[in-house]
Amino acid sequence: MADPFLIGEAMTGGYGKGPDILHECTIAVDKGEIAVIVGPNGAGKSTAMKAVFGMLDVRSGAVRLDGREITALSPQDRVARGMGFVPQTSNIFGAMSVEENLEMGAFIRRDDIRGTMEQVYDLFPILRDKRHQAAGELSGGQRQQVAVGRALMTQPQVLMLDEPTAGVSPIVMDELFDRIIEVARTGISILMVEQNARQALEIADKGYVLVQGRNAHTGSGKDLLADPEVRRSFLGG
Repeated sequence: MADPFLIGEAMTGGYGKGPDILHECTIAVDKGEIAVIVGPNGAGKSTAMKAVFGMLDVRSGAVRLDGREITALSPQDRVARGMGFVPQTSNIFGAMSVEENLEMGAFIRRDDIRGTMEQVYDLFPILRDKRHQAAGELSGGQRQQVAVGRALMTQPQVLMLDEPTAGVSPIVMDELFDRIIEVARTGISILMVEQNARQALEIADKGYVLVQGRNAHTGSGKDLLADPEVRRSFLGG
């Protein structure tokens, strides 16, 4: 069997010289798929994604992108290989305009970025309207759109989102999820950590339930939503 497009396989590791937070944890996503990591607070969800992105030490296991091992690469090198990462907080330059934020996202590119910027504005029309406004003045949902748009400016093959709907209203959450589905339809792989587990699994091709840094349940979003144990333990019945 060929590897998925991106896989963090049997990852064990933690931050610096600290204890292991992940224990033989495996996370994977294929081309154009949406994979969602859910689980209780402190389960290691964001840590697993950061491990895939190279932000902590993977002491055993491996990360592979498009068949190539990238376990030893820095996050910057992974961006150059086609990975985009949107952290949960501090993910925009508040004093810069929306358009300047998007331009900053294209820092590794040497070609004409205007076409990609138009694609971002088509995906998030409100950003076109507010392109000259300081990003820090926008609503929470609009700031998240700026953060996702900026990551898309690198033309990533994989887009990684850490709690993209944290702190936004249910209406804004639904709209963000709709845009995420649109991004996946262009062939970009989406790997996402979400607290809104039920809604996230509804749009997920793959779901990973983590507990204490280990894989507890893995399956399609539909299968996990239908699993009585997952429903009882993680989805409120």
